[in-house]
Amino acid sequence: MAERVQQPPAKRFCCRPGYGATCRQGQRAAGVPCGGSAATQGGSHRAQTPESLLDIAARKVAEKWPFQRVEERFERIPEPVQRRIVYWSFPRSEREICMYSSFNTGGDEMGSSGEGSDDTRLPFRRGIGLLESGCVDNVLQVGFHLSGTVREPATSSEPEMVCSVSVSFDRCKITAVTCSCGNKDIFYCAHVVALSLYRVRKPEQVKLRLPISETLFQMNRDQLQKFVQYLITVHHTEVLPTAQKLADEILSQNSEINQVHGAPDPTAGASVDDENCWHLDEEQVQEQVKLFLSQGGYHGSGKQLNLLFSKVREMLKMRDSNGARMLTLITEQFMSDPRLALWRQQGTTMTDKYRQLWDELGALWMCIVLNPHCKPEQKGLWLRQLCKWNGVDVCPLEDGNHGSELTNLTNALPQGPPGNPDSLTRPHRTVFTRAIEACDLHWQDPHLQHIITEDHYTNYCYHNNLDSSLFDARGWPLWHEHVPTACARVDALRSHGYPKEALRLAIAIVNTLRRQQQKQLELFRAHRKELLLRGVTSVTNPEGWVGHPLDPIGTLFSTLMESGRCSEELDFSGSLGTGRRMDNPVFPPQRFLEDDESFMSLAVETALIGLGQQRVMPDGLYAQEKVCRNEEQLLAKLQEVDLDDTLVKIFRKQAVFLLEAGPYSGLGEIIYRESVPMHTFAKYLFTSLLPHDAELAYQIALRAMRLPVLESSAPSGDLSRPHHIVSVVPNRYPRWFTLSHIETQQCELASTMLTAAKGDTCKLETVLESIQKNIHSSSHIFKLAQDAFKIATLMDSLPDITLLKVSLELGLQVMRMTLSTLNWRRREMVRWLVTCATEVGVFALDSIMQSWFTLFTPTEATSVVASTVMSNSTIVRLHLDCHQQENLANSARTLALQCAMKDPQNCALSALTLCEKDHIAFETAYQIVLDAAATGMNYTQLFTIARYMEHRGYPMRAYKLATLAMTHLNLSYNQDTHPAINDVLWACALSHSLGKNELAAVIPLVVKSVKCATVLSDILRRCTLTTPGMVALHSRRNSGKLMSLDKAPLRQLLDATIGAYINTTHSRLTHISPRHYSEFIEFLSKARETFLMAQDGHIQFTQFIDNLKQIYKGKKKLMMLVRERFG
Repeated sequence: MAERVQQPPAKRFCCRPGYGATCRQGQRAAGVPCGGSAATQGGSHRAQTPESLLDIAARKVAEKWPFQRVEERFERIPEPVQRRIVYWSFPRSEREICMYSSFNTGGDEMGSSGEGSDDTRLPFRRGIGLLESGCVDNVLQVGFHLSGTVREPATSSEPEMVCSVSVSFDRCKITAVTCSCGNKDIFYCAHVVALSLYRVRKPEQVKLRLPISETLFQMNRDQLQKFVQYLITVHHTEVLPTAQKLADEILSQNSEINQVHGAPDPTAGASVDDENCWHLDEEQVQEQVKLFLSQGGYHGSGKQLNLLFSKVREMLKMRDSNGARMLTLITEQFMSDPRLALWRQQGTTMTDKYRQLWDELGALWMCIVLNPHCKPEQKGLWLRQLCKWNGVDVCPLEDGNHGSELTNLTNALPQGPPGNPDSLTRPHRTVFTRAIEACDLHWQDPHLQHIITEDHYTNYCYHNNLDSSLFDARGWPLWHEHVPTACARVDALRSHGYPKEALRLAIAIVNTLRRQQQKQLELFRAHRKELLLRGVTSVTNPEGWVGHPLDPIGTLFSTLMESGRCSEELDFSGSLGTGRRMDNPVFPPQRFLEDDESFMSLAVETALIGLGQQRVMPDGLYAQEKVCRNEEQLLAKLQEVDLDDTLVKIFRKQAVFLLEAGPYSGLGEIIYRESVPMHTFAKYLFTSLLPHDAELAYQIALRAMRLPVLESSAPSGDLSRPHHIVSVVPNRYPRWFTLSHIETQQCELASTMLTAAKGDTCKLETVLESIQKNIHSSSHIFKLAQDAFKIATLMDSLPDITLLKVSLELGLQVMRMTLSTLNWRRREMVRWLVTCATEVGVFALDSIMQSWFTLFTPTEATSVVASTVMSNSTIVRLHLDCHQQENLANSARTLALQCAMKDPQNCALSALTLCEKDHIAFETAYQIVLDAAATGMNYTQLFTIARYMEHRGYPMRAYKLATLAMTHLNLSYNQDTHPAINDVLWACALSHSLGKNELAAVIPLVVKSVKCATVLSDILRRCTLTTPGMVALHSRRNSGKLMSLDKAPLRQLLDATIGAYINTTHSRLTHISPRHYSEFIEFLSKARETFLMAQDGHIQFTQFIDNLKQIYKGKKKLMMLVRERFG
């Protein structure tokens, strides 16, 4: 790179032939105050006393010429002239000193010690404080070298410290600084600031000496020897070894030091070959950036890096060559970030904030290579460096994840559909690609030069020539170039301190955009029928301006807004043609504005044009997120502008353009399937236009509700639909990573319209139709329904019945959409719909019950809808009379019976409950249960309904249902904890309570269904404790006898129980382990109790035990335990 590397203080060799002792007789060796008798920097005499010709000439020479060039040009320079050149060579402005000592600059930073900024820790602020506290002392200027001491007052934690500070300078720039404080930072320390500002503010109090070589020329041999010996004596510990070494080399005839004419002088200024730039600690820049990157976005590192980027822009604006130098150092550290290789290896993407830093890096390089005064050799060096970075494998891509099919920005954009969707076939564009391409751009075009350098550049010959590409119909200049590229020129002009030229070019670009917009409108109007019939046109904008890496619309908007706000205060730093700074900047006349226009209105119109542009959604997550983010940022800036009559007029004009511009507008009649949606933009237009032109506002919002990417392509000849949809690639479903956000914005637009349309039946119906047609997400429609419900039922007003009906319609649509799909919010949706229908009225409730099968599942209809309708709270809420209550109840019972027939398993019980008060309906529901019991219901459902019947006082019906349930049950030998055991016990108890016949009928079912011995023994024991029919129907006690175990039906149950114990015993012994032996012995004890209930039970049990001993004699330990317990 052409930027110079870090240089030590200048040590130019000084030895002038012709300057002997004779010509120096009478010249004073002592110094005079720095100001002398001439006018001082900023002194009070300047306004009263004319500046001397010597000072004027010395100041100009000090600004532009290295002092060595002056010495070479003139054989002898008088001492007063040298003094004035040296005097004027120190920086005269505090602005640059502030720039190199703080992140913030401007008028608030300068000239005060603490006002205007809360951050008093900034070196610049602290330096001002030290200066104003009188902490600067021993200030001495020797040639181009300033030195002094700065006292740092003691604090509660630090003692007082005195720092030695030295500053080298050349041509009004500080070229080197040193301070004994050991500061390790990018910026100058407070002590350097204090000393420098002392010299700027109090030049008359600084003693000035000529360069030390000039003083030495005045000394004879004795004086020189005395000077050297005193110097060594004062600093013998530091300089004695060096002094002796130099003496040895000088006394040696063949030494290298004797081969060079003259000797170095650190106070003599820079040489001709030295680059003139401000001191920048390159090592600290690299270390700080490396540290910020290593923190990975934590501890505010992202903010710090953005501040560094702002510092680069600030340097560029001051036309400081360190801007490019600093950006090179930052870029090298970014490219060395080890995370780049790691992310590439793992296939992961970088964080969003880090990605934005890379974007800013690329944008800054774009500004640097577009410097209008950049030398070709300098641009060539930058191009080679950019290409080197661009060729590194880990160099981030422009769109984050994918390649881009966009053409070189210096060429015209193609007219046609998007390229091959296969990203593998596209050239990869890195964050540096655009800067590399911009190296091919130049500023030599005569028309461009006229635009940016002249306020009155017009050509009225073109007044009636509408085909002119250089001027519009008014004769005002146009600039036809790839829009992002043209706007990059504007950004470059602003960045390099040419705001006046940037404004001129920005106005020309905006006028070009407006003319193109008018032509596009006329073209579409002329071919509207043809285009609509054909249905497909070329994609006019494959590259969108909003969300573009170069942010063209944002650049134009900012340029025009700044001019509008600061038209009387802008410091236009010079003319691009001369490259000189203007002492008296004059704001350009508003030549190219209409009578009622302003820069602000032009900025607003530009933003509307850019936001309304129809453009294809880019590939990749980051690129799509950037589109959304950029749009929201631009709209946020627009919302800060207060609309006056002029701006409302612009809004109306642009709204009409957007509606009528066809495929060129995102709100036109022809919309591409993969176009960026206009929901967020349309919401802003709607709210802005609504108070002034409601009809136009609704046209915009309703047109913007489209989301064709979620729809199938419409027939090309369908003209009956007002929003004709064109699909460029009908069979391709693109990966829209931001689709969820887009649908949310669509929902917010619809909600805004619903709120605004409250009380307007016609508008509400139109908005409802649009919502039903365009919104495809049930969750978003449900949210809209809830929003409409809230708006319609505000506490401070009567319910808006029309809006309530809209809310209900949306709720019904949600019910239909989610009826056959899984949705975790479904139950909430159903409950809300019933609440909404209740608010609308009894007819709405009756309606949803009549058409329940299209809205609800049978379970939802019975358990939620019908139950809520028949609740007391609903009756009270609706203020129903008896007749209305009965009609509503009949509808609910009809619904319940229909649901029970369709889904008896889940709805039968609810149907019975709902039909309790209507005998016919109840009987019908009971019959439905009986019909379904044989095939469609399981034992759990039947037992539940049976218990319900017993609870309602129908024991015989309960008994019948219980027997049906028993036929579906199968309880194996080891299921002694089965949940149906309680139901079996209850069924047997119910049968026993009804009488011997019922018990006799149920026991065979129990024997068939239950194989678990413990359950059977429990049933047997309960049956023997009381007489059958003991608790009869009307709670009358039965005086019958206990049933005999030797007769049916208990004999059958006893045999089954004993058989179950035998089978269970053998099953358990098959795979028993020693740890279960004790449990097994207890099981046999229970079995013996059951055996003994039979007359020959003792004999049967003994035989059973003997068989066990014989069969399982191999289990000796277990059989021993059996013998111990049972003999």
